[in-house]
Amino acid sequence: MLLFTVVGSFWLEIILKVAVLRRIKRALLSIIPIAILFILWDAYAISRKHWHFDQDQILGIFGPFGIPLEEFLFFLLVPIAAIMTIEAVRRVKHYWIVGDEE
Repeated sequence: MLLFTVVGSFWLEIILKVAVLRRIKRALLSIIPIAILFILWDAYAISRKHWHFDQDQILGIFGPFGIPLEEFLFFLLVPIAAIMTIEAVRRVKHYWIVGDEE
């Protein structure tokens, strides 16, 4: 699913030149604080046995709090893909001019 997300959105960076990856620091400053909250929520849910990950559908690489690598990547790649998508709509439709156009 993560590969589908990357293939489905990251082409916008090359074809439509949405410049999200060129401004990755800006994107990460938006994504990381919220991702931390969701990671903590996952950690809590896992510790209380409210949430688990199917061992057959993960690589088996775990980060802090016993959270699989795929979950960390999900909290990074999906928001980047969403930002790329909204930037592509802005570029094509000339909507939502926010003053940072180059």
